[in-house]
Amino acid sequence: MSNTVMPPVLAHLVQILIAALGGLVFHWLGVPAAWLSGAAIAATLWGLTGWAVSLPRALADAAMLISGAAMGAAVTPEAIAAMGRYPGSLILLVIGVVAISTASTAWLVRMSGWRRADAVLASVPGALSTVLAVAAERKAEVASIAIVQNFRLFVLIALLPSLVVLTGDGGNTGALIGEGLPIESPGGMAFILLGGLLLGAVFKQLKVAAPILLGATIMSSVSHGTGWITGVIPPVIATGGLVLIGLFIAERFRNIQRSTLKRAFIAALGSFTVGMVVAALFAGVAAWLAGVSFANGLVAFAPGGLEAMTVLALILGLDPLYVGVHHLVRFLGIGLVLPFLIGWLQRDRAAAAE
Repeated sequence: MSNTVMPPVLAHLVQILIAALGGLVFHWLGVPAAWLSGAAIAATLWGLTGWAVSLPRALADAAMLISGAAMGAAVTPEAIAAMGRYPGSLILLVIGVVAISTASTAWLVRMSGWRRADAVLASVPGALSTVLAVAAERKAEVASIAIVQNFRLFVLIALLPSLVVLTGDGGNTGALIGEGLPIESPGGMAFILLGGLLLGAVFKQLKVAAPILLGATIMSSVSHGTGWITGVIPPVIATGGLVLIGLFIAERFRNIQRSTLKRAFIAALGSFTVGMVVAALFAGVAAWLAGVSFANGLVAFAPGGLEAMTVLALILGLDPLYVGVHHLVRFLGIGLVLPFLIGWLQRDRAAAAE
């Protein structure tokens, strides 16, 4: 059937509802990154029916705006103070992220024949929603990038933490974003969202990748880091933003070929192996430098999600502060640097083609 039979507004509402139901199912199953991955998978399957419609630009921008605001809320004065306890380890983390990305990128470019910008996006360790948002915004090979990223996500986030949770009682890794935390005031939320929108417009003029996402992240990070604004975006709104990003991502999967899936999986296996070897080496040195166990270092340097890895640290009896601070620094660093890096790579490629 054609989606033209269904009124446009109804088609969008149905599609959003299906994506949300996919996220809800994953949430019930306790899958980490449930609302993003569940929505993306459900929307991709919905696309096979022929009823799918393209996500309006305004909704895509709203998703980026909300997600950026939610991401920056993690930068509290307490988190900034905690970063000062492990300076050497955090410096190694920054170097390690660059080394992991470089090694994985080299594998994908030389062994799998990928374009460099796509290889960089696939190799970035963690921050899945940011990476895929930038990839979709820049019209990169989202399907292949998502396969490589999700393979790593499955091994490090979905498989390992979920198995540990089943054998212990470490909590629910599928919880809503910000659930149980103080909520931002309406005025503070409006300031961050409107400020992020304006800053995003400036970044758009500068041709920065994912400008709205970056603008909201910076506005939220500065506001929360200074303590001027406290609290988080209401969990329902933040989760709704992830559902919309899932829909945005799913659009890039609709025409994926089996050959693409096969090539990307092989590339993912090599990329993951190379990246994890490098991560383990840096984790060992960082753990020694910070005076913590290797297990702490490995979980802190593992390219998984902030919440899931912190829960895993609690389950294993590790130091959740050490692990959480490292993932926070990695996550925010990627979110702030990646749009500029990809924009530069693509402009460089375009100039070379002239």
